Amino acid sequence: MSFLLIQFLTGLSSAAVLFLVASGLALIFGVTRILNFTHGSLYMLGAFIAYTLTQRLGSDGFAFWESLLLSAGAVGVIGAGIEILVLRRIYAVPELFQLLVTFALVLIVQDVALYIWGPENLLGPQAPGLQGSIQIFGEPFPTYDLFLIGMAVLVCGGLSLFLNKTKLGILIRAATEDREMIGCLGVNQKWLFTGVFALGSALAGLGGALQLPRESISLSMDMSMILEVFVVVVIGGLGSIRGAAWAAVIVGLTQAFGILIFPQITLVLLFLIMAVVLSIKPYGLFGSMEEMQIEKTTLATGAMRREPPFAKWAWMALGLILLSLPLWIGSYGLTLASEILIMALFSASLYFIMGPGGIGVFGHALYFGLGAYTAAMGVKYLSVTMPLALLAAPFVAIAGALLFGWFCVRSQGIYLAMLTFAFAQMVWAVAFQWYDVTGGDNGLLGVWPDAWVNGKTAFYYLTLALTGAGFFMLRHLVFTPFGYALRGVRDNAKRAEAVGLNGPKIQYLGLALAGAFAGLAGALFAYSKGSVFPTSLDLNTTMRAYVMTILGGIGSITGPLTGSALYTTLESEISRETDMWRLFLGLIILAIILFFPRGMAGTLSAWSERRKEQQT
Repeated sequence: MSFLLIQFLTGLSSAAVLFLVASGLALIFGVTRILNFTHGSLYMLGAFIAYTLTQRLGSDGFAFWESLLLSAGAVGVIGAGIEILVLRRIYAVPELFQLLVTFALVLIVQDVALYIWGPENLLGPQAPGLQGSIQIFGEPFPTYDLFLIGMAVLVCGGLSLFLNKTKLGILIRAATEDREMIGCLGVNQKWLFTGVFALGSALAGLGGALQLPRESISLSMDMSMILEVFVVVVIGGLGSIRGAAWAAVIVGLTQAFGILIFPQITLVLLFLIMAVVLSIKPYGLFGSMEEMQIEKTTLATGAMRREPPFAKWAWMALGLILLSLPLWIGSYGLTLASEILIMALFSASLYFIMGPGGIGVFGHALYFGLGAYTAAMGVKYLSVTMPLALLAAPFVAIAGALLFGWFCVRSQGIYLAMLTFAFAQMVWAVAFQWYDVTGGDNGLLGVWPDAWVNGKTAFYYLTLALTGAGFFMLRHLVFTPFGYALRGVRDNAKRAEAVGLNGPKIQYLGLALAGAFAGLAGALFAYSKGSVFPTSLDLNTTMRAYVMTILGGIGSITGPLTGSALYTTLESEISRETDMWRLFLGLIILAIILFFPRGMAGTLSAWSERRKEQQT
């Protein structure tokens, strides 16, 4: 009995830190409606800054606690600076562009932290007066963990009093309910948003600083925390502090007891809980339908027109250039071109469901990874030929899309996106832990093309043929009756239902079709690399596709191709020139979003349309 109590308290101590960070994210989202990927980076900065301050100011007595509080304040100031300099400029752009900007900021902060603190893990000092453990029913329990539980209760109570008893807190609650009305009442929305962002950032920084005596400080702690925090805020209901508190407790206790009861599926449990909650309550424990409707409108991308007649000549010219590449490009360039084509097909499959479908999905890498593992396992365990593996991969991906999509289409907006993310992470966890079948984090090696394409030129032409066919089919689907129906549901679900369209069914089929092309891209990727790892299923892979799609522009099928060529080339060339490639890549992404908000292809199309209007 005493052991179970200790485990319960261990879960609560983990929940305490989760709540501190998640409450900040919930505050920020409730007011600004931005799902801030940078929140994990702010948590990491809180830990690093606290480490530096304890080294400078000392780690004894008051100096230690002063360092922690100063680090939280410093992160709050950094957060306010991010909001003023970057995010304030993009509140009017679609939600997906905001998401991309915060992802670019993650890349920038990663390399800035690497430059300042180096790649090595850092060990912070113990909290003065809280070292060691205390006895609870004869079992030892860390004193500092008990302090964390008390700190979380104190912060939760303080936030409750602040939001309910102060004028600023009441304004924040009102802005969460109706931002436009707050503006009509004369409240300065800009500074309200800045203040909320600073407060949320400070809470993230405090959570990171409080981790200093518990674990080593590393550059990877931002992504590991943001994944758990996303789960917490989605389970609790986006924008709900009460929901964040309850969800943090649920997640903390699940992790504490899950490792005892289900040690083999510990990584799966967290996302399984999120999937179950969203399947039953599509907008979280304390979320609301109004939030879903707000988010739904931000995903619409406007009308998509057929390409002008001269476009076919441009496509023919591009085709001739691509066919002639092996004649004048080197071995490295041919390998890069194959990767560009594969990622372009993957991004185009995301474009199909995100643009015409109006659905943002954070777990699209699930189908890419399923296709990759289908090809790899077919070669590894069944010795299947390459054509059969390439044929099987899309069907397995479709099966996965039909299975998981049945649950996903019941939700909307960001909740649907996070549900797809939950399923992707569940499959990633299985691939990561099932060593006997998937090879775990060692991956599956030796996935090479058959002899008839065992050369870079032959493989390039095969990739060109399959990706070209995939692009043609996706382009055709956009302008079929099904494509128009998908766009009709995207633009106005109620009106589409009134004319007899079954919105969830249409979106369900759209997800399946997008999954098929992603699966084919995954299989080609496995053969191009000669191996498959669980990273093909993770959030970074989905985010790469997002970056490529949005950089190119989501108003046309040419967007993913343009974005893939731009991103892959930049990533490859910058990483060859400097170790701080994330910093430069993030700055380039920011510049493109700020100055070309419709993407490269979209901006060129807008310029062309504006010129025609001026001529007429």
